[in-house]
Amino acid sequence: MKKLIDNIHNCNVCQEHLPHGCRPVLQVSTKSKILIIGQAPGRKVHETGVPFDDKSGDNLRSWLGVSRDRFYNPDLFAIMPMGFCYPGTGKSGDLPPRPECASEWHGKVLAKMKDIKLTLLVGQYAQNYYLQEKAKATLTETVRNFEKYLPDYLPLPHPSPRNNIWMKRNEWFASETLPLLKELILSNLSSEDTKTPNF
Repeated sequence: MKKLIDNIHNCNVCQEHLPHGCRPVLQVSTKSKILIIGQAPGRKVHETGVPFDDKSGDNLRSWLGVSRDRFYNPDLFAIMPMGFCYPGTGKSGDLPPRPECASEWHGKVLAKMKDIKLTLLVGQYAQNYYLQEKAKATLTETVRNFEKYLPDYLPLPHPSPRNNIWMKRNEWFASETLPLLKELILSNLSSEDTKTPNF
């Protein structure tokens, strides 16, 4: 796995398409239990090199009911975005993740993670790629029907503060989905795993 991670960190396949340059960001381990597949790093994550080290990450950790220590323990949580590098900003937010990453690297990383018990598909890019024809017409429909994708996948909206309007329009997500999400996270991590690791 270490050699694979080094290869990913040194990847520059889409450098010409990245206005801020290459800085692949991921967190994986052969022992990971929960896999989070998101969109792509934002500007702050590009600067720090730490996945979900922003307001979106704060929201996601709240949704999962886990501390930063547990979230950043790769033996518990793997974080593998659709695009490993920050794609830059467009007219209405960040640009879509570069398509090269998933086709080049995802399969190789997944092949080394044998202990994944649950994969969280965060946002429409991850959902469309992994659910394919099983994804509903809209993200809202896909997330609302999350039980159909269990036990392998659980689709979620992006935890960006920009989605606060979506959260208000879909109050069922906070009242129905998030409690079940927290239960699934706990049930898929053993009591030993959920102890705060010493760094």
